[in-house]
Amino acid sequence: MIGSIILAIIGGLIIGVLARLVLPGKQNISMVMTIVIGVVSSFIASIICNVVFHYDGNGGIRWIPLIVGVIVAAVLIGMYSNHKSRNTLTR
Repeated sequence: MIGSIILAIIGGLIIGVLARLVLPGKQNISMVMTIVIGVVSSFIASIICNVVFHYDGNGGIRWIPLIVGVIVAAVLIGMYSNHKSRNTLTR
């Protein structure tokens, strides 16, 4: 149980950082939020890969879920950054 949580955090960190590298410009979000978005996008990518691609993930590095996770994380980071910048402008 603890090992799964630690692996989810590490995976979320990797996916979140890769998504921030893909996005142009500077994203003004914390590392904790990057990890949270990465974990959420990893979960969403797993669902997408299972439903759409019928991906079972047997053996090796899971490239398709990683790529889908980075794309989902990039979209979520963009949405979060846009939402955060709107809130700071209205204050």
